[in-house]
Amino acid sequence: MAIKVTFWGVRGSIPTPGIDTVHFGGNTSCVEMRAGSAIIIFDAGTGIRLLGQKLLREMPVKGHVFLSHVHWDHIQGFPFFGPAFVKGNEFSLFGGNSTTRSLAEALAGQMDHPNFPVDIGDMNASMTFSDLQEGQVVEIDSGTEHGTIRVSNTRGNHPNGVWIYRVDYAGKSVVYSTDTEHYAIVDPKICALAQGVDALIYDAMYTPEEYLGKVPGAGPSKVGWGHSTFDEGAKLAHAANVSHLYLFHHDPHQTDDDVRKKESRAQALFPACTAAYEGLTFEV
Repeated sequence: MAIKVTFWGVRGSIPTPGIDTVHFGGNTSCVEMRAGSAIIIFDAGTGIRLLGQKLLREMPVKGHVFLSHVHWDHIQGFPFFGPAFVKGNEFSLFGGNSTTRSLAEALAGQMDHPNFPVDIGDMNASMTFSDLQEGQVVEIDSGTEHGTIRVSNTRGNHPNGVWIYRVDYAGKSVVYSTDTEHYAIVDPKICALAQGVDALIYDAMYTPEEYLGKVPGAGPSKVGWGHSTFDEGAKLAHAANVSHLYLFHHDPHQTDDDVRKKESRAQALFPACTAAYEGLTFEV
């Protein structure tokens, strides 16, 4: 085992608790990866609160947090991330310079009065913030004889910008690609980044019918909203020669049954496909 992946939040846009989302879960985006002794976290949606409860039992904690972007559903769990309040823990946070504010300013802003009662300055863990450039590679010590972990990136297609990440370690690889809208062709940047990966986690928020606004009662066309579909995920997985595709960032209106149907339709196009759910863990 080189990389262990755990999903803590798989929803998009807004948390969706309730009886219709029990299986796949209602928390927003957060994915944990373990490689060697390193802890790498992708996005800080509401799912990171649950991850934090687990990490409180492993202190002291040293982690690396990579944010795809700073829309609320990807950072709204950060003020509830317990380990960040504990002195002695260390977190390095990374994100793209795709907004008018730095990563540190964006995270602090959601905790400013009157939005939140606790200031980011009350987080006692040691934290550093780095604004990434496209194509920049971050190397992380794995703590093992297998060498460093490489986290590379490219830009996706989303309003205000988004970053797609690839993790490489000991001959294994995973791509985290959320909040990105497909083009008329397979996105060449993401296809290049994802070439030959063992696992592709992909924004499959909509069905093709939902995306085009052709489902009665499901609202207007979603074209231009910055999200993709399961069939486009399958096209990308084929083009990039991916070993396994994980559907991610499920629409808040989709029930467990809806996501199961989406998964089944995707498997007809790319059999090695799984709809991600909270608590799902896999190893590559």
